[in-house]
Amino acid sequence: MNESIRVVVVEDDPQMLRFLKAGLEAHGFCPLEARTIKDGLARIVTERPDVVLLDLALPDGDGMGVIEEVRAWSRVPIIVLSARAAASEKIAALDCGANDYVTKPFDMGELLARIRAALRQDLREKGGEEIVVTGPLKIDFVRRVVSLHGTEARLSPREFALLKTLATHAGMVMTHSMLLAAVWGPEHTESAYLRIYIGRLRHKIEADPARPRLIVTEAGIGYRLKILAPE
Repeated sequence: MNESIRVVVVEDDPQMLRFLKAGLEAHGFCPLEARTIKDGLARIVTERPDVVLLDLALPDGDGMGVIEEVRAWSRVPIIVLSARAAASEKIAALDCGANDYVTKPFDMGELLARIRAALRQDLREKGGEEIVVTGPLKIDFVRRVVSLHGTEARLSPREFALLKTLATHAGMVMTHSMLLAAVWGPEHTESAYLRIYIGRLRHKIEADPARPRLIVTEAGIGYRLKILAPE
């Protein structure tokens, strides 16, 4: 990473701003500060950043409005940084269009990993990445081939669609409603389908389906495909 990676940080707490600015600059990012919704939106419009870090509790309103307004015209990755830890808050932000949700307090290393995941997702959505590798798993989007330790794992079309959706957003949580809409269509709301297919996937790509390393459960929210070092 280098200074071409611009990060708009919408945060009103001075101490948190200093922490974020120091951590981002130390790893080669270029942080651009904003302390209100108004200033944050202006920064996003004029600077066209690569990533947005967004607090929800801002002096001039709720940061959810920022997500809604930005999503009307941009797909820039948005990562929420909030002290609100309830699953309902996370689901609302993700369903509104946020790419990820990190609960305060957090470790800078975790945040950097989430930023990298968001940037990878953005690259994949722009057609710049055709293969995803995480741990022993390799997913070839073009050839529609999934292999585990070099051996092909035979997936049904629905299983592949579910895994592809998770892989396209690798490293980030996908809510139940997001996965259902992407794989079964927006009219499907029954999460039982999802649990069944997640179970089938785990039996095909996890060494121990009872203790999954790749597809992890985000309790009350959804699932995440973890990014692991290639094996």
